[in-house]
Amino acid sequence: MGARAESLAKQYEAKAAEMTATINKLSDADWQKVTAAEKWPVGVTAHHVAGAHEPIAGIAKTVASGQSMPNFTMGMLDAANAKHAKDFAGCTKAETLQLHQKGAAAAAAVVRGFSDAELDKSGAVFTGMPAMTTQQIVENVLIDHINDL
Repeated sequence: MGARAESLAKQYEAKAAEMTATINKLSDADWQKVTAAEKWPVGVTAHHVAGAHEPIAGIAKTVASGQSMPNFTMGMLDAANAKHAKDFAGCTKAETLQLHQKGAAAAAAVVRGFSDAELDKSGAVFTGMPAMTTQQIVENVLIDHINDL
């Protein structure tokens, strides 16, 4: 672990703490409101973000190891997201918070473990899209994904 990884982990943990605070403030009515961006209820969107912490960290680990994601397209991601929204339409705040806290802790540990050399490695995340460095995945996917809530 280096100073860059520690800084990224702290940025991520701060965003995750903001998400925890946001979820805790939501009323039952807020939880059911439909988001403008995704057209999903707020609760489903929160569950989606919470459930993505560990998989996104896994993608970063793959790239940090010098590999690319095998045949992963934006269409596949969209289909998986739509399935998740359907499967977790009735998710609760309590289960979402638990998933979020578990996933955020695991993802922060992954980020803290990266060396500077690993943060600089790049690989394809989506088939047909430009490669990303591990650091870009952490900043632009893992951290920014929380902004979707």
